[in-house]
Amino acid sequence: MTDSEPHANQISLSDRIKHQAQALGFHRVGIASVEAADRDGAAQRLQAWLKQGYQAEMAWMANPKRQDIDQVMPGVRSLICVALNYYTPHAHSDDPSHGKISRYGWGRDYHRVLQSRLKALATWIEQQGEGIETRYYVDTGPISDKFWAEQAGIGWVAKNGNLITRDYGSWVFLGEVLTNLDLTPDRPHIPHCGTCTRCMDACPTGAIAQPFVVDANRCIAYHTIENRADQLPEAIASQMQGWVAGCDICQDVCPWNQRFAQETDILDFQPYPWNIAPTLADLAASTDEDCDRRFRASALRRLKPAMVRRNAQAALAHRPSPSLEQESGEQERQQESDR
Repeated sequence: MTDSEPHANQISLSDRIKHQAQALGFHRVGIASVEAADRDGAAQRLQAWLKQGYQAEMAWMANPKRQDIDQVMPGVRSLICVALNYYTPHAHSDDPSHGKISRYGWGRDYHRVLQSRLKALATWIEQQGEGIETRYYVDTGPISDKFWAEQAGIGWVAKNGNLITRDYGSWVFLGEVLTNLDLTPDRPHIPHCGTCTRCMDACPTGAIAQPFVVDANRCIAYHTIENRADQLPEAIASQMQGWVAGCDICQDVCPWNQRFAQETDILDFQPYPWNIAPTLADLAASTDEDCDRRFRASALRRLKPAMVRRNAQAALAHRPSPSLEQESGEQERQQESDR
C-alpha cells in the first residue's frame, strides 16, 4: 500500500455503508440527515394535500408519524435511502381485448426483494459499533419515501408525484434504513422537470390537479388498487383504457423514462408471462383461485379477486369499439382458420 492509497480505517462509515448497499445489489444509495431536511416544508405540503381531500380513502396518509420521523424511530439521525431498478423492455398490449397491469406488478413482489437486502444492510450497519440502532422500511411504515429519497440525492419528486432518477427514470422501488448514527448526508436532488407537462397532458382523468399535486380521487391507479367499492366511479371506468391493476400512463410518456430507462439486472423483476397481457374476458370471469395463482408472488396479491373482476368488467364495458379495419382483419383470420 502506498501513501496515496487510503487505509480502510480512513474511509468514512458513511462511504462504507454506501459500498455495502451497492454490494447488496442496490442501484442507487444516498444519505439524508434528519436535522438538515426541510421537514416543516414537507409537512405543510402534506397538510395542504390532505386538506383538499386528495388522499381519497387512504386514511393512513394522515398518520402523524408520516410528518414526524422522530415518532417512527425515536433518536433517528440519518436515513440511508436506496433504490432498485425494476424496468423491463416488455410493452403493454394495444389490443383492446387485453388488460393492462402496471409494470411494478409484473414480477415478484418488490417488498420481498427489497426487505431481504435491507435487512442484510441494517444488520451489517449494527455490527459496525456499539449502540448502533436501525429500522428498515419498504412501504411498511409511515415514511414519506419520495421526500427522503429526494433529500438523499437519489432523485427528485416529479410533477406526477413519482420519484425520477437520472439513471433509471422513475422505474425504481424505494426503501430506507433509519439509524441513530450521524452520517455525512448527500446533497438533496434538484428537480429537472422544467416546463414539461407530458404527464399532466396524458392523464385521461386529469388526476394531476397541478404540478406535483396528484388527486387520488381521479387516479386510475388508486381506484384499481385501493378503491374497495363494488363499482368504480363512471368518470374513472369510462377512461380506463384497459388498465385493471395500476396505471403507467404518466410514466410511459415521461421523457426521462423514454431516454434513460434500462433493463433491470434483477431476475425477480422479470415479468411472469401471464401478467403482461391477460385478456379482459379471462380476468372478468376469473375465480378466486385463478386470482390467487396469478398474483400469489406479486405485489398485487393484495388485490381481492372481486376487485380484479370489477376492474376487468369496467374496462370491458368501456373498451373502444373495433374499427372497420380491425373487424375486416378478424374476419380474414377466421376465414383462414375455417379452411
